[in-house]
Amino acid sequence: FLMFLFLFTIVVFLLAIALGSSSVPLDRVLRTLFGYGEKKDNIIILSIRLPRAVTAIAAGFGLGIVGCVMQSVLRNPLASASTIGVSQGAAFGAAFAIIALGGGMMSAGSTGAQLNVNNPIVTTLCAFFFAMVSTIFVLCLSRFREINASTLVLAGVALSSLFSAGTTLLEYFADDVRVAAVVYWTFGDLGSTFWKEILIMGTVVIFAAIYFQLNSWNYNAMQGGEETAKGLGVKTQSTILCSMVVGSFTAAVIVSYIGIISFVGLIAPHLVRKFVGSDYRYLLPAAGLAGADLLLLSDLLSRLMISPIVLPIGAITSILGAPVFLWIILKRGRH
Repeated sequence: FLMFLFLFTIVVFLLAIALGSSSVPLDRVLRTLFGYGEKKDNIIILSIRLPRAVTAIAAGFGLGIVGCVMQSVLRNPLASASTIGVSQGAAFGAAFAIIALGGGMMSAGSTGAQLNVNNPIVTTLCAFFFAMVSTIFVLCLSRFREINASTLVLAGVALSSLFSAGTTLLEYFADDVRVAAVVYWTFGDLGSTFWKEILIMGTVVIFAAIYFQLNSWNYNAMQGGEETAKGLGVKTQSTILCSMVVGSFTAAVIVSYIGIISFVGLIAPHLVRKFVGSDYRYLLPAAGLAGADLLLLSDLLSRLMISPIVLPIGAITSILGAPVFLWIILKRGRH
């Protein structure tokens, strides 16, 4: 199944590069990727569609594994960066950096308006700080108050509303250019990153994936409860804390570059769990590949539905994810 997912990712990746307002045949796509393309194909594929597709893979893979790990350490099937307020906290931090610290500006290019992140380090640090505020709050609720899974998600909804209100207040006191930058950014955009940003995002996602994979046995042990995991030699406190910090930082980096992408981290683990089971040695890479596929397919839909207009990727993932989220809630309610 992992091999199938990998091959499917390659197929969708090639389709994402080939299809669009100006479609390119697959043979010309392959020639261009290997350095033998025509000038027009080089512009369309190498300068526009290839960075967009690679961004979708890196961000989707990162959100998929982060959601998978959060569901494990919080023992909550509804947990993900977007449902417990981590993404919204990161969004507020990034909006603060854009408006108050000049971290990003709108610009007009040959492909239309786009957001340029002027200071990625400051933007990412602000996003990470407020993502950690959400993370610490959720950890405190789950650890010290011992609330149930459904209440934890409600707490995440409250946090999301709080950070959304904060973002609105920032926009109210900002000038038109910075407000436009934040609004455009909150739509979610895979076209605002280029190779420098992709390298940073990809590096963070790779290190997070390695860390999570090295701890996969710990996540397996924790499925039987903390006492069982402790009996098997797992340092549960440090595993939970470090996993949430790494996951929050990964989500913060992704959000700071491409905006809010909802539900990918929630849906991906549930899509593959029925095929690979709950062994995190296989579930983690499967969730990552499923997340990459979801974001690639969403990007294709956003560009093809009313071509040549490109719809916001965040809206597409929300439309796809909301029914699945409701299905998970109803399924849990029946049990």
